Amino acid sequence: MPPATLEKPILSLHPPWTTIFKGERVTLRCDGYHPLLLELRPISTLWYLGHALLPSHKKSIEVQTPGVYRCQTRGAPVSDPIHLSVSNDWLILQVPYAAVFEGEPLVMRCRGWYDKVVYKLHYYHDGQAVRYFHSSTNYTVLQARASDSGHYQCSGTMRIPVESAPMFSSKVAVTVQELFQTPVLRTLSPRETRGRVVLRCETRLHPQKRDTPLQFAFYKYSRPVRRFDWVAEYTVPEPEVEELESYWCEAATTSRSVRKRSPWLQLPGRGSAQDLAFTTAPAPQAAALAPGDKPLSFRKTPVSRSVPSVTSVPNSTFAGLQLPAGHVPTAGTHVCAPLPTSVEQSHEALQPKMDLLLREMQLLKGLLSRVVLGLKEPQALREFTEPSETPTSHISVSPGTPETIAGEGRVDS
Repeated sequence: MPPATLEKPILSLHPPWTTIFKGERVTLRCDGYHPLLLELRPISTLWYLGHALLPSHKKSIEVQTPGVYRCQTRGAPVSDPIHLSVSNDWLILQVPYAAVFEGEPLVMRCRGWYDKVVYKLHYYHDGQAVRYFHSSTNYTVLQARASDSGHYQCSGTMRIPVESAPMFSSKVAVTVQELFQTPVLRTLSPRETRGRVVLRCETRLHPQKRDTPLQFAFYKYSRPVRRFDWVAEYTVPEPEVEELESYWCEAATTSRSVRKRSPWLQLPGRGSAQDLAFTTAPAPQAAALAPGDKPLSFRKTPVSRSVPSVTSVPNSTFAGLQLPAGHVPTAGTHVCAPLPTSVEQSHEALQPKMDLLLREMQLLKGLLSRVVLGLKEPQALREFTEPSETPTSHISVSPGTPETIAGEGRVDS
């Protein structure tokens, strides 16, 4: 009979803080699953500090030495480690020893030397102040996210016996574990679905949280086609299979504290032989797009009802030519004259306007050249502006703008 495979034991810390003051003691407890063994003797526990074996064989021990602790029961693997820190500072920031997962509360405590009250308390995340309290209070993130990972620190004052200057704790690294991976939407093989189009929303839970129940929802663009339930598959209705559409799915916990959406999945429409005959591009394949990308939608062009019916003339010398119903080709020479296109018609309509615009631009160019000449040679400008008995130039002046020569003409006395 092969030996039973045991799971590694669970190591816990009481109270649940990884940093303590020098001289304090905490309790470590090793819990494991022990099936019935053939050997009727007590199951001992092994304790490790780093790589050194500790003399105790009890289920729980009290420690005050900093370092990395592990435990092991007979026949089972070694437990996950717990790192214990011991500080001699006036102020310490205490964080939980156990892993914090997405959606769970994250609790931190800023503690003064042997529980002295801390005033003007600030908590910092990656150097930025995130919370202020008048006196000693725990800082709680109700539903932790991956963005809450980082380095935390606290500061405050204590009365020893008078109020001290602000003091800072050491920085502590906090990592929020991913509860489950970002889902991916996939199409099942036609062999598995008997020709139907079935989508599956796939994700993976963290090994420590593999018993967490998840629900799934499916969306077509921004419209939900199936709301949250326990089934991770969705069958696309037959009418929607004919068109190229974009879908995505969402996985969430039952409390909706953690929700993650998949990238877009572009589904190729089946189409028909007639639709495919007029395209030279290959048929689109299912492709996953990033969540921020906007999907494309391709629909079949509607058939116009106003086009007259046409009939083909059998046994005619005009191979491939289709004429309207009721018209039969007659004998004689046939000449095909191309009809004017919309571009040619537009060009003919715009030609007179273009000629007028060019003439106005030439006139404006002449007027501007006279203004520039007047600015360079003021004497020439005065000759235009002074009145005379001889032929004069009419100058139009706009109020509040530089003088502009509007035109020149000869006046008979």
